[in-house]
Amino acid sequence: MVSRGISDEVKKILDKFYKRKEIQKLGADYGLDARLFHQAFISFRNYIMQSHSLDVDIHIILNDICFSAAHVDDLFPFFLRHAKQIFPVLECKDDLRKISDLRIPPNWYPEARAIQRKIIFHSGPTNSGKTYHAIQKYLSAKSGVYCGPLKLLAHEIFEKSNAAGVPCDLVTGEERVTVGPDGKQAAHVACTVEMCSVTTPYEVAVIDEIQMIKDPARGWAWTRALLGLCAEEVHLCGESAAIDLVTELMYTTGEEVEVRNYKRLTPISVLDHALESLDNLRPGDCIVCFNKNDIYSVSRQIEIRGLESAVIYGSLPPGTKLAQAKKFNDPDDPCKILVATDAIGMGLNLSIRRIIFYSLIKPTINEKGEKEIEPITTSQALQIAGRAGRFSSKYKEGEVTTMNREDLSLLKEILKRPVNPIKAAGLHPTAEQIEMFAYHLPDTTLSNLIDIFVDFSQVDGQYFVCNMDDFKFSAELIQHIPLSLRVRYVFCTAPINKKQPFVCSSLLQFARQYSRNEPLTFSWLRRYIKWPLLPPKNIKDLMDLEAVHDVLDLYLWLSYRFIDMFPDANFIRDLQKELDGIIQEGVHNITKLIKISETHKLLNLESLSAENQSRLSGALKSQARRMRSTKTLGSKAMEPPTSNAEEKSLASRLVQQGLLTADMLKQLEKEWLTQQTEHGKEKTEPGTHSKGTRRKKKEPPSD
Repeated sequence: MVSRGISDEVKKILDKFYKRKEIQKLGADYGLDARLFHQAFISFRNYIMQSHSLDVDIHIILNDICFSAAHVDDLFPFFLRHAKQIFPVLECKDDLRKISDLRIPPNWYPEARAIQRKIIFHSGPTNSGKTYHAIQKYLSAKSGVYCGPLKLLAHEIFEKSNAAGVPCDLVTGEERVTVGPDGKQAAHVACTVEMCSVTTPYEVAVIDEIQMIKDPARGWAWTRALLGLCAEEVHLCGESAAIDLVTELMYTTGEEVEVRNYKRLTPISVLDHALESLDNLRPGDCIVCFNKNDIYSVSRQIEIRGLESAVIYGSLPPGTKLAQAKKFNDPDDPCKILVATDAIGMGLNLSIRRIIFYSLIKPTINEKGEKEIEPITTSQALQIAGRAGRFSSKYKEGEVTTMNREDLSLLKEILKRPVNPIKAAGLHPTAEQIEMFAYHLPDTTLSNLIDIFVDFSQVDGQYFVCNMDDFKFSAELIQHIPLSLRVRYVFCTAPINKKQPFVCSSLLQFARQYSRNEPLTFSWLRRYIKWPLLPPKNIKDLMDLEAVHDVLDLYLWLSYRFIDMFPDANFIRDLQKELDGIIQEGVHNITKLIKISETHKLLNLESLSAENQSRLSGALKSQARRMRSTKTLGSKAMEPPTSNAEEKSLASRLVQQGLLTADMLKQLEKEWLTQQTEHGKEKTEPGTHSKGTRRKKKEPPSD
């Protein structure tokens, strides 16, 4: 430890060292950004000031600096040595940069680069026939692969292909269906885009919804398919916004893009009047909501009016979605109204005459993983609105409107905006790259390896690294479980909804069983999910069943990666079909479940009132105008908020953001008053008052 006599002098030397711009720049050259430089310096200073056995060479250099025989900059080699001890990444930063170099993705797929592919882009809005033409080429080819964004779409092409006499296999994350005898693979395969093979040769490949190459979480799968599929012809289907980017990416592979433009087959019009009341519903109407509470609320109000509605939202099993779609499409079924989320945007054939936006506000996750509550984008609005009046349905003309009058002008404005061209395609680190990182940083957790990889990664302007928050969430969840890195990586890529606690705890339990080398058998899983399960009695029960269905999906997904440890996939699939039937029964009776839940205070149905909806839309339009005016003002400072904005209560702000509803406010007020009353009673109980306070007179209990 440095003696008191020279400690002040050493502090001055170290402070001078820290403030030297030349030293900070030199540190940056070795990978020490401002944050790491500061952390390393604090550790270095503590080491010098508090160490009982300071290295002799540091003693000598400090002594020389004190007597002007050396310069303060001469401390840098010792500082860097210490920094490398606390940040091992600095020791191998050059190797790590090479491993995480993502600048030339086309070179990752030598099989695709070995052939000259023909790229055909089928561009057009929804219901323009673009996918139909691509599929016709797929069906007429000797071999082909269809890559879709959803299991439902892969299933649809699988069934359509086999019905047309073209043997086709199905491959999704949770399912493998081989139609050939003795398990022989067919020449055609329909798969989800993540599951496509980039080594199998095909005559024709179809990549559906190519604009999803920009998706912050899944975009990497479309990039991989676009660059890596070994097909003589690659047919892309999607929005025109992706044409420029695809053309640029194919330029780097030496391949030209042929663009075929399509127009919508049936007309669609935006009405000049809003629905305003559910009394104005007509057969063929679809009300689109962006949260479950609105789904439940609208369904209940429709039932009160003596009408029957079908319900479709994202977390429903595929079988239940198809059953609800069939119910709505059946001309002999009394159900003529559909209440749905944007889950209807792709993957379902629906006979919709009129799309009604219940709200234009949708929570989204941006590229940084942050939640944003903003109006839907033009692309989203067009995708949803395009479901009305489809060529294959009985309604040959489509209509679009809003629930609230105040939202209609905003909808028209959104639909008129041009769709912004897509600028970049997603990328994702491979298991091999992470393993190489781990080789250099053996004591680093998988979650931290991902952070370091993203920090070190280098990408061209045409690419971005996809958001890895879900992966890191799973990595941190199972970090304490002893697993090999490759196995841990696979568990972390398993698709789970981190908002469902039971699904998250199941991933943890599955990983724990795996680490103990204990197979997850059919009987074990039945006990774990407490089978048999009863039909839902309320909405909470229904949501619990949906979570169990997701857990069975997780089992099936893992069974194709670890067949020995998850051996009973066939039994689990039968169990899942049975559960799907139970959920279908619950959704069929959803209005009864909603009514029971409301009665027992298990559900808050009061959604945003029309007044709050319009106020929110108005606020968003005003915000957009302010943003536009701010851009035109350039460097001028924004005006201070008005007194009205300053006086707005927290409650009103939360209502505007869609985080609270009027009924929730009432409920919170009741609960708060109840708590205050109980708290007051406790205070007035004998012996409960604190010392030195006056005892209040006990009031009689209120009615």
